[in-house]
Amino acid sequence: MFIDPDTQQPYIPTPSYFLGCFDVYDREETLGEELERFEPNDPTDREELILKYCLPRKRSYRQRFLLYKCLEEALQDKNYDFQSLLKYDPEAYSSFPDGWDEMKDTRAFFEDIFRLATVEWKDDLQKASLEDQSTWTAVG
Repeated sequence: MFIDPDTQQPYIPTPSYFLGCFDVYDREETLGEELERFEPNDPTDREELILKYCLPRKRSYRQRFLLYKCLEEALQDKNYDFQSLLKYDPEAYSSFPDGWDEMKDTRAFFEDIFRLATVEWKDDLQKASLEDQSTWTAVG
């Protein structure tokens, strides 16, 4: 099992890991206003959001690989509820830009993340795929 170098805990990603960059909690006047310029239902805006905020986040090639694979698995499940990942929770210390919880096709949003990650992370995905993942017990 891969250990997250930042937390020293097992790294077990879910598709929601792709959304942390869009959390505007306590940043409504900065990141929130910046993200509200985009329409996540528009394919062009969605692509810009993903390329500018989502995929460039600092992650190791192993983290990228595991995150990519968990998204691939979720996309293969026709019943996976991507909409639930954007639901507003008044008890949580996180929130998305206004209207994101009403995104028309959250599956398309995640399909675009997967499609763009396939291109943008190509080298990292290739590098990780050539390794024996059972040896990923050390930090790295």
